[in-house]
Amino acid sequence: MADPRLRQLTIKTGVVKRLTKEKTVCEKEVGIEQKRLERFKSEGADEHVLRKQQEVISECLMMVPDTLHRLKRELEALTKFLSDEEELKETKEYETATQVVNEAKNVLANTN
Repeated sequence: MADPRLRQLTIKTGVVKRLTKEKTVCEKEVGIEQKRLERFKSEGADEHVLRKQQEVISECLMMVPDTLHRLKRELEALTKFLSDEEELKETKEYETATQVVNEAKNVLANTN
Protein backbone atom coordinates (compact mmCIF):
# COMPACT_ATOMS: atom_id res chain seq x y z
CA MET A 1 0.00 0.00 0.00
CA ALA A 2 1.19 3.50 -0.78
CA ASP A 3 2.62 5.71 1.92
CA PRO A 4 -0.07 8.17 3.14
CA ARG A 5 2.63 10.83 3.43
CA LEU A 6 3.03 10.75 -0.35
CA ARG A 7 -0.67 11.47 -0.75
CA GLN A 8 -0.39 14.41 1.64
CA LEU A 9 2.68 15.64 -0.21
CA THR A 10 0.85 15.43 -3.54
CA ILE A 11 -2.12 17.38 -2.16
CA LYS A 12 0.04 20.10 -0.62
CA THR A 13 2.08 20.36 -3.81
CA GLY A 14 -1.10 20.75 -5.87
CA VAL A 15 -2.38 23.51 -3.60
CA VAL A 16 0.85 25.53 -3.87
CA LYS A 17 0.98 25.01 -7.63
CA ARG A 18 -2.63 26.19 -8.05
CA LEU A 19 -2.13 29.26 -5.86
CA THR A 20 1.07 30.17 -7.72
CA LYS A 21 -0.81 30.06 -10.99
CA GLU A 22 -3.79 31.93 -9.50
CA LYS A 23 -1.55 34.77 -8.30
CA THR A 24 0.04 35.11 -11.73
CA VAL A 25 -3.34 35.08 -13.47
CA CYS A 26 -4.79 37.69 -11.07
CA GLU A 27 -1.90 40.06 -11.74
CA LYS A 28 -2.22 39.60 -15.51
CA GLU A 29 -5.96 40.21 -15.31
CA VAL A 30 -5.39 43.53 -13.52
CA GLY A 31 -3.11 44.63 -16.36
CA ILE A 32 -5.62 43.56 -19.01
CA GLU A 33 -8.49 45.35 -17.29
CA GLN A 34 -6.43 48.54 -16.86
CA LYS A 35 -5.60 48.53 -20.56
CA ARG A 36 -9.29 48.07 -21.32
CA LEU A 37 -10.12 51.07 -19.11
CA GLU A 38 -7.56 53.21 -20.94
CA ARG A 39 -9.04 52.12 -24.27
CA PHE A 40 -12.54 53.02 -23.05
CA LYS A 41 -11.28 56.45 -21.96
CA SER A 42 -9.59 57.09 -25.30
CA GLU A 43 -12.75 56.07 -27.15
CA GLY A 44 -14.82 58.46 -25.03
CA ALA A 45 -16.96 55.78 -23.41
CA ASP A 46 -19.92 56.63 -21.21
CA GLU A 47 -19.19 57.53 -17.56
CA HIS A 48 -21.22 54.52 -16.40
CA VAL A 49 -19.03 52.15 -18.46
CA LEU A 50 -15.87 53.75 -17.03
CA ARG A 51 -17.15 53.38 -13.45
CA LYS A 52 -18.06 49.74 -14.01
CA GLN A 53 -14.64 49.06 -15.49
CA GLN A 54 -13.01 50.70 -12.48
CA GLU A 55 -15.07 48.40 -10.23
CA VAL A 56 -13.81 45.39 -12.19
CA ILE A 57 -10.23 46.57 -11.67
CA SER A 58 -10.86 47.11 -7.95
CA GLU A 59 -12.22 43.58 -7.58
CA CYS A 60 -9.20 42.17 -9.39
CA LEU A 61 -6.85 44.16 -7.15
CA MET A 62 -8.58 42.82 -4.03
CA MET A 63 -7.89 39.25 -5.13
CA VAL A 64 -4.12 39.74 -5.40
CA PRO A 65 -3.34 40.25 -1.67
CA ASP A 66 -5.69 37.43 -0.66
CA THR A 67 -4.07 35.03 -3.11
CA LEU A 68 -0.62 36.19 -2.02
CA HIS A 69 -1.45 35.56 1.64
CA ARG A 70 -2.81 32.07 0.93
CA LEU A 71 0.19 31.23 -1.26
CA LYS A 72 2.65 32.26 1.46
CA ARG A 73 0.77 30.23 4.08
CA GLU A 74 0.57 27.08 1.94
CA LEU A 75 4.16 27.43 0.73
CA GLU A 76 5.32 27.57 4.34
CA ALA A 77 3.27 24.44 5.15
CA LEU A 78 4.71 22.56 2.16
CA THR A 79 8.26 23.63 2.99
CA LYS A 80 7.83 22.45 6.58
CA PHE A 81 6.37 19.16 5.37
CA LEU A 82 9.34 18.64 3.06
CA SER A 83 11.82 19.30 5.85
CA ASP A 84 9.94 16.97 8.22
CA GLU A 85 9.73 14.15 5.66
CA GLU A 86 13.24 14.12 4.21
CA GLU A 87 13.23 10.34 4.05
CA LEU A 88 10.92 10.70 1.03
CA LYS A 89 13.68 12.53 -0.89
CA GLU A 90 14.10 9.70 -3.37
CA THR A 91 10.47 9.81 -4.53
CA LYS A 92 9.12 11.49 -7.62
CA GLU A 93 6.55 13.35 -5.50
CA TYR A 94 9.28 14.92 -3.36
CA GLU A 95 11.18 16.09 -6.45
CA THR A 96 7.99 17.57 -7.91
CA ALA A 97 7.22 19.33 -4.63
CA THR A 98 10.73 20.79 -4.53
CA GLN A 99 10.30 22.17 -8.06
CA VAL A 100 6.91 23.68 -7.16
CA VAL A 101 8.42 25.29 -4.04
CA ASN A 102 11.18 26.86 -6.16
CA GLU A 103 8.64 28.15 -8.72
CA ALA A 104 6.48 29.62 -5.97
CA LYS A 105 9.49 31.31 -4.38
CA ASN A 106 10.38 32.85 -7.75
CA VAL A 107 6.83 34.17 -8.17
CA LEU A 108 6.92 35.62 -4.65
CA ALA A 109 10.33 37.18 -5.30
CA ASN A 110 8.87 38.99 -8.32
CA THR A 111 5.99 40.41 -6.28
CA ASN A 112 5.80 44.19 -6.46
